[in-house]
Order: sequence, then structure tokens, then C-alpha cells
Amino acid sequence: MYLMDSYRHKGLRRQLVEVVRAKGITNTLVLDAIGSVPRHLFLDKAFEEQAYKDKALPILANQTISQPYTVAYQTELLDPRPTDKILEIGTGSGYQAAVLSHLCKKIYSIERQEALYKYTSRKLPEIGYEKIRTLYGDGYQGSERFAPFDKILVTAGASFIPPALLEQLKVGGYLVIPFGDKEVKTMLRIIKTDTDSYKEEAYGEFRFVPFLEGIV
Repeated sequence: MYLMDSYRHKGLRRQLVEVVRAKGITNTLVLDAIGSVPRHLFLDKAFEEQAYKDKALPILANQTISQPYTVAYQTELLDPRPTDKILEIGTGSGYQAAVLSHLCKKIYSIERQEALYKYTSRKLPEIGYEKIRTLYGDGYQGSERFAPFDKILVTAGASFIPPALLEQLKVGGYLVIPFGDKEVKTMLRIIKTDTDSYKEEAYGEFRFVPFLEGIV
């Protein structure tokens, strides 16, 4: 399925899974997904040797591919189910979307950086992730066209909760979003309990690139 995915890469992924497990990730399906996605294919060749270290790394447009533990943590909070339709805000390299694609029925992913959107839209099908639908647009607006969603995941740090994302969430659905007005954000899981009612849960603190409005 994957190009240039060697036994060595697979062995390094198994080691990465154990690192992520040791940090507290317990969902076996999430761990299996982390162990299945060839992270090195989402990076420039220059960073291939660092691909399976638990750290963020640079990608196009001055963005980063998230630390695997952060990806696993957000995914575990999102609790994807096989029948879920998920919206991701911030495609980036496509790595988080690829992890989610192992766990849900359909995933839509929005990217505001046109160069990154074009690159990732070409790359994902090339490495076997045809079912991820990439969208170019403003993540603050979500995707009304494909709403409602069972789950929504934001992969950038927000200073406020976008109303459009709450509206596009199904009743009973989850929005996972790093939130706060400081550099370090609190991971929130917001559960839509009724049409206009929400329950908010706060979890760990993380650093993210800022969640910006508009497109570039």
C-alpha cells in the first residue's frame, strides 16, 4: 500500500507506539493507527531519520507536523468510531488525517494555506489515503456543505470557539480543540448535548501553532 515503507520503518513505528503508550495513551485502536501510518512519507527526505521520534518537525509553509503523542492524545479524546464522519481543521502534512482515516468512515480536512493544500491533496492519494477529502478554506467557517459531522478536530491553538463549528456538529458529537489566550493551550472536548447546549471538559496543556482566520 505504501511506497518506500521498509521493515526498518515498521520497526521504528513499533518503538514509537511504545513511547506513546508509556506517556499514557491506552486506546488500542489509536495505538494501532499510530503504528500503521508511515510518518516518514509526510516529511521532506531531510527529516526521514527523525520521523519516528516523538517530536514536531517542520513542513511546508512554515508549519509543523505534530508530535505523535499530541496526535494520539487528540485522537483518543475524539474517540473516532467506524461509522463517524469527521471534520479536521488544519490539514498540514495530512498525518493526523491519515491516523483518523484508519478509525472512521469518512474524513474531511480543511487547510487555509493554498500551497500546503495543493501539496497534501496530491500527496495523500499517492501514499494510499484516497478516502481523505481535502478542502481549501477558512477553518473558522468549517464546511457547511458536508455538515453535520459526528466529530470535529482542530489542530491549531484557538483563542475563541468558532460558532460555525459548534453549529456543524451533530447532537452527541465531540469538538476537540486546543483553547486559551496564552501560548500554552488547554485541550478541550466540547460535547453537543442538544441543539444549543454543550458540555465542556478540560484536559492537558499543549503548544500549537495559532488557529488563524482566512485563507492565504
